[in-house]
Amino acid sequence: MPKLSEAERADSCYLLFLELLNKQKQANPSSQPSILKTIIICHWREILVSGFFALLKILTLSAGPLILNSFILVAEGHESFEYEGYVLAISLFCAKCIESLSQRQWYFRVRLIGLKIRSLLTAAIYKKQLRLSNAARSMHSSGEITNYVTVDAYRIGEFPFWFHQTWTTSLQLCIALVILFRAVGLATFAALVVIILTVICNAPLAKLQHKFQRNLMVSQDERLKASSEALINMKVLKLYAWESHFKKVIEKLRAVEYKWLQAVQLRKAYNSFLFWSSPVLVSAATFGACYFLNIPLHASNVFTFVATLRLVQDPIRAIPDVIGIVIQAKVAFARVLKFLEAPELQSGNVRKKRHMENGDLAISIKSGGFSWEENASKPTLRDITLEVRMGEKVAVCGEVGSGKSTLLAAILGEVPNVQGSIQVFGKIAYVSQTAWIQTGTIQDNILFGSAMDKQRYEETLERCSLVKDLELFPYGDQTEIGERGVNLSGGQKQRIQLARALYQDADIYLLDDPFSAVDAHTATSLFNEYVMEALASKAVLLVTHQVDFLPAFDSVLLMSDGEILQAASYHHLLASSQEFQDLVNAHKETAGGGRAAEVNPAKGHGTSTTEIKKSYVEKEFKEPVGDQLIKQEEREKGDTGLKPYLQYLNQNKGFVFFFLSTFFHLLFVCGQIAQNSWMAANVDNPNVSSLKLITVYLAIGVFSTLLLLSRSLFTVTLGMRSSRSLFSQLLNSLFRAPMSFYDSTPLGRILSRVSVDLSIVDLDIPFSLIFAFVATLNTYSNLGVLAVVTWQVLFVSVPMIYLVIRLQNYYFSTAKELMRINGTTKSLVANHLAESIAGAVTIRAFEEEERFFATSLELIDTNASPFFLSFTANEWLIQRLETLSAVVLASAALCMVLLPPGTFSSGFIGMALSYGLSLNISLVFSIQNQCTIANYIISVERLNQYMDIPSEAPEVIEENRPPSNWPAVGKVEIRDLQIRYRSDAPLVLRGISCTFQGGHKIGIVGRTGGGKTTLIGALFRLVEPAGGKILVDGIDICTIGLHDLRSRFGIIPQDPTLFNGTVRYNLDPLSQHTDQEIWEVLDKCQLREAVQEKEDGLDSLVVEDGLNWSMGQRQLFCLGRALLRRSRVLVLDEATASIDNATDLILQKTIRTEFADCTVITVAHRIPTVMDCTMVLAISDGKLVEYDEPTKLIQREGSLFGQLVQEYWSHYHSAEGSVSSCFRGTTTRDKGKLEQAEEKMTFQEINYGSFSIIIPCFSRQ
Repeated sequence: MPKLSEAERADSCYLLFLELLNKQKQANPSSQPSILKTIIICHWREILVSGFFALLKILTLSAGPLILNSFILVAEGHESFEYEGYVLAISLFCAKCIESLSQRQWYFRVRLIGLKIRSLLTAAIYKKQLRLSNAARSMHSSGEITNYVTVDAYRIGEFPFWFHQTWTTSLQLCIALVILFRAVGLATFAALVVIILTVICNAPLAKLQHKFQRNLMVSQDERLKASSEALINMKVLKLYAWESHFKKVIEKLRAVEYKWLQAVQLRKAYNSFLFWSSPVLVSAATFGACYFLNIPLHASNVFTFVATLRLVQDPIRAIPDVIGIVIQAKVAFARVLKFLEAPELQSGNVRKKRHMENGDLAISIKSGGFSWEENASKPTLRDITLEVRMGEKVAVCGEVGSGKSTLLAAILGEVPNVQGSIQVFGKIAYVSQTAWIQTGTIQDNILFGSAMDKQRYEETLERCSLVKDLELFPYGDQTEIGERGVNLSGGQKQRIQLARALYQDADIYLLDDPFSAVDAHTATSLFNEYVMEALASKAVLLVTHQVDFLPAFDSVLLMSDGEILQAASYHHLLASSQEFQDLVNAHKETAGGGRAAEVNPAKGHGTSTTEIKKSYVEKEFKEPVGDQLIKQEEREKGDTGLKPYLQYLNQNKGFVFFFLSTFFHLLFVCGQIAQNSWMAANVDNPNVSSLKLITVYLAIGVFSTLLLLSRSLFTVTLGMRSSRSLFSQLLNSLFRAPMSFYDSTPLGRILSRVSVDLSIVDLDIPFSLIFAFVATLNTYSNLGVLAVVTWQVLFVSVPMIYLVIRLQNYYFSTAKELMRINGTTKSLVANHLAESIAGAVTIRAFEEEERFFATSLELIDTNASPFFLSFTANEWLIQRLETLSAVVLASAALCMVLLPPGTFSSGFIGMALSYGLSLNISLVFSIQNQCTIANYIISVERLNQYMDIPSEAPEVIEENRPPSNWPAVGKVEIRDLQIRYRSDAPLVLRGISCTFQGGHKIGIVGRTGGGKTTLIGALFRLVEPAGGKILVDGIDICTIGLHDLRSRFGIIPQDPTLFNGTVRYNLDPLSQHTDQEIWEVLDKCQLREAVQEKEDGLDSLVVEDGLNWSMGQRQLFCLGRALLRRSRVLVLDEATASIDNATDLILQKTIRTEFADCTVITVAHRIPTVMDCTMVLAISDGKLVEYDEPTKLIQREGSLFGQLVQEYWSHYHSAEGSVSSCFRGTTTRDKGKLEQAEEKMTFQEINYGSFSIIIPCFSRQ
């Protein structure tokens, strides 16, 4: 597809806009420059040129009635010179051609302005979201920002097309009034009064429309916010069996939206009624005035009047559209403006380039205070003093919520600095706690915009333990990663992030708890090869909960409640700091004592580059099997004919209302023809008195307006009913879709359907559909009248109709494809935006804003080019159609001149020409509406693709419901279980068989990516078994409904998810529990203090994704949900990965006491977590390797579990003293808890090779 020219590209438009905006700032630094004014200055030349063409069009259009007047005089035999008829016919043809050319130029130029404005606004919004301050980010959620681009910028881009119509309509009316005055004298004032009244009546309607439109957009935002939250977290909703609740919430929001939608649509209906009936009222008033003022009526003045009125009625009918568009653009512009003026991050002063004079200093903070919230009473971080030099390794530890991640954010310049100073020298690489992965190949994610250096790349893969994983992927490092890394395990995501950071070769490395998601073995090798070797010369700040790594660091920062309690080396801290001892002891508590090998310090065995090269080359990737996960977005091909229209009209008795609407309009057209024929036949008939002539004319007119009102109301009903039906089907389909659908469908695709496409179906389709039909009917009626009066025209008009249909089909085949491509490229822009919003911190940390902005500009252009081509093709078509209609009109005029005078009565000549003059307008109106609806109906096509997603198993199977107390025992039997994610994919679990006894504690261990999380997915039937079955208390879980199954199990998922709302809502969205129960649970999961500190208690706010709570606290919330649910079967999927050891210990204890008689299935990377399980299940590459008691497994030769344990100890550095020191110097708060633990604890010593391991065993009571 051809590219846009340089001037139309997004970057040119945006640069010009910025340049002018800055000029304004310099000219007047005190005030905020006006964005609207800047946009107008950018495009003033194009606006003026298109304005000139608009003026030319109005002047040539107004010549029509004057020529008609002269024509009637010629037909009556009053020629002013010889051959006047021929001259008039030719000048009529020329006037029509000039009118057509000027209008096409006008429309083409304003569409282009609209395109450029849309591009520059989209670019500005994208650029802005990369710089939003934290306070502003809480005001504008990601759903809203996506909406600014997909809906608001689009509406503002539509506005320039209507801009000139605001003044051309008034000008056209003035010229029309002058012509009317020539025809009917003083009676013109009656017409003027009616027109003014019509406009005045519309003013309050327009005000209401504005209010309703604003409310509609707000309610649409609310629904989109809820929808995107539910769709992003669909996996969690399914695990908790909360889909139906969240679906109800969205339906409630949609009901509010319906209320405003109906209000907006009804105002539209009244508007269109008012303006379509105004010509009838105007003619009524004028002819009435003629009767009272005794102004004689002749064919010449009556039909000059009728023709003028017919020309003015289209612009008048367009007034409600113009008003609507202006209102929509105004609302949209206000929203975008508010966003573009939101506060930005002031991080520029934090980061400096490396200079010689600052030597090896990397980070320097002097008594710094940092606060997320503006003017908060107590800053998030206080009195922070920190100096890190190149080559230093600093660990940051502390309990959940102590401000560790905030410290890293402060160094990145994300948190406003409220006191003291901070300076950072050099290039930063950052690894976030929740992995942010882009859609694209693994290689793209690692290179992250840098050039490919083969050797460095291979070294990076080796250091990040990614080589083995890449072999498992069908396409190696060219494997496409789904949105937010759906087809990767948690550990793989983290390692890709680490690889991205390492490849950048920065000076400062900020690592936020990167090892929590990987198993012990991987953690050790990452620590040794990555942190200690690869980053040997770099400044490293590592936030971690793994105490085992701390001895290797130069210094350890101990944080608590936003302050650095102490900063010193590990041994020094251990000797001097009580809190630090608690932390280490708590770790020993979870890990058990014993001797352990040292973590190797920075020197030691590095893997040499040649070895790495060799190992990499040996493992060249095998041929891919299966296809990529993320499919190309579907779009229909070719002409789908009437299919989408039928889909739309089939909803909820839509056909009935469509039929009624069109039927009433047909009657209205017949009424109008009857009215004009009565006037034409009897205007010069002496036997019919003026009174009778006018009365009959008016009676027919009033009757037709009533038909119009019914047509408008039926249209609104059709739209509302279809929207309701389509939405409920789409929502049901999305909520019942299996997880595999979400894994392979980028969120942007689903969101663009529930936002843009739905908005088009709601607002635009009903009226466009009816208007397309109505306008086509009008065209044929105009042609018909011409042909009846001068039947000779048929010789010209029949071939013309044939040509029109050929042209239209030729055009449609192109236009439809262009609009579909436009739709799919639009979701690319939305996808990239949504992804950048999620990864804004990472993008800023790596200083990659410019590259992402450039990608965004490219995508905007890719989307703009099919749009540009589609409206250019549209003008091409209309130009040809108008020329054809001018030929028909001129040939009709020639017929009238050539035939001997008196063949036609002057009345009928007047009627025929007045219809002929508006022929080109109605033809174009008809084609335009057909094209518009053909473009809009694609939205129905797109919604329809997601309305029939094959759904999961039923939620409830009535004849097969489990007993109300099921599972009573909690015994889980797995028989030869086989799982594959897609029918064409290889097996992920290959025949696993084992039994979990009721009340046992089962630990599931294995290397990253071995299939642990898949097994959990199978238990909840997120994936249906390809073979084998799972029985829980003797019931095959595949025979009962999904809701019955999932609501009876408890789970603490791998990624802790919080929803927008309150604390109470997050723990108990279905409102099944009392406040007291909730407080008790908060107490058990260590959150009571945190929640009590907030003013609103249980009603304290939780923002989108729970970003105002730390990662560890979010995990505790998930524990709270499990405690409230009280299931007999509880699943912990890496549940304590982001929690410090002290909290972890208390948690494990809570789970042990609260779920003492339940079956607890734990997937863990931390070996201690599973040490006191009844049984341990080891999985590797989807096969069950061993299943036995942990003590037996450790003693078994060549046991996988034994290996994992040994790896764990080898990287666990023996902290001084033995287990007894656990209880020395614990804080009073923990002392009681630990003593209780001590009572229940016995120790068991196991000799394993050269190790003697002491395992704490809790007696089960």
